[in-house]
Amino acid sequence: MIKIGFIGTGNMGSALARAAAATDGTEIMLYDKSKVLADSVAEELGARSVSLSDIATEADMIFLGVKPNIIPSVLRELDSADTRHEAVIVSMAAGVDIESISACFSAARPIIRIMPNTPVSVGEGMILWCANKEGEENSEMFLRSMQMAGTLDKIPERLIDAASAISGCGPAFAFMFIEALADGGVKCGLPRDKAMLYAEKMLKGAATLADASSKHPGELKDAVCSPGGSTIAGVGALELGAFRSTVISAVESSYKRTLELGK
Repeated sequence: MIKIGFIGTGNMGSALARAAAATDGTEIMLYDKSKVLADSVAEELGARSVSLSDIATEADMIFLGVKPNIIPSVLRELDSADTRHEAVIVSMAAGVDIESISACFSAARPIIRIMPNTPVSVGEGMILWCANKEGEENSEMFLRSMQMAGTLDKIPERLIDAASAISGCGPAFAFMFIEALADGGVKCGLPRDKAMLYAEKMLKGAATLADASSKHPGELKDAVCSPGGSTIAGVGALELGAFRSTVISAVESSYKRTLELGK
């Protein structure tokens, strides 16, 4: 039985805890500064709501689901609580690199840095990960614990912030697109529930097609655009609104902000 501790049971921490709880042979331990929140998630998952000290001394792997600015204080508290040296530390703090995490401990620790996204809550997430040498040696346990969360992709740490600007921030952009598509449908006379259904299913299907196809997205777009048709008219309207340039700027802005958060 592997004991997995989660420090921070907000949206992302609780989503990853659900994925870990769905994996056989795991015991989940939860800690949050709001004991009411930790107790609620623990009841849902059949897990234990415990103290930070309990996680420090018992867990085989510890997920950190706290904000970047308080990571150092939490890590030092873990260190002073005599965290088991073999316990794997998994951080999801945006912009906080492995070197900064290591510096908070008095001894070498296995460290894995991850950037998950909210679709992990439905098993369709994207989890980017990288690790130090000790973390690499213990990565099998991590990969197994997150197998129900979605797709896991190992990436060099120097690229993880840029990648997370797409996979981590991207769901918010996608939700805005779904909402905008539905608004357009409503403007054209569709009932709101129908417009939302069509927008959601279209985006899911298009993403599945792009993932399964060997064609460039531009080719897939061209295949929908009949000469003089309705789709190319809509594509033209998107270009007038600088659609692609705006999306590129959104990713770049998210990336720059991630770098700021790590300072």
